[in-house]
Amino acid sequence: MINISLLIGNSQIDGPGGLFDINATLPLVAIQFLLLMIVLNILLYSPLLKIIDERNKYILNNLTKASQTLIQANELTTQYEQELNKIRKSAQLEIANSQKIHKEILETELNISQKNIDNLLETITTDLTIKKDIALNSLETSVEALSSEIEKTLSI
Repeated sequence: MINISLLIGNSQIDGPGGLFDINATLPLVAIQFLLLMIVLNILLYSPLLKIIDERNKYILNNLTKASQTLIQANELTTQYEQELNKIRKSAQLEIANSQKIHKEILETELNISQKNIDNLLETITTDLTIKKDIALNSLETSVEALSSEIEKTLSI
């Protein structure tokens, strides 16, 4: 290993220009640094900062436009949902009304058909009773004729 004290000892120069010699080079280096900083600021940092600012403004502008568009979309969504709810309610009312009307129509048609069926049954029953009476009368006459024949045959 290299001995550090040996290194420090060898680096010392007798007289001016030692390890930390402060002479005219330090202010020159400081002036060079400041000039380089100014040149870099003018040539590189200012345009770069300007572009970054423009980009930030562009992003902010787009974000505000996007938020406005989102607000409008939300407003339209709520408006359309309200209209849809109104339309659904009116459609349900129309359906209920039409069902009620159709139910009433069906009931009246059922009543009319029931009356027709009742009338038909009444006419059929009256026809049947008339035919029954006729049949009974004819049967009665036949029975009387037969009974008179039986009496005649029995009396002979």
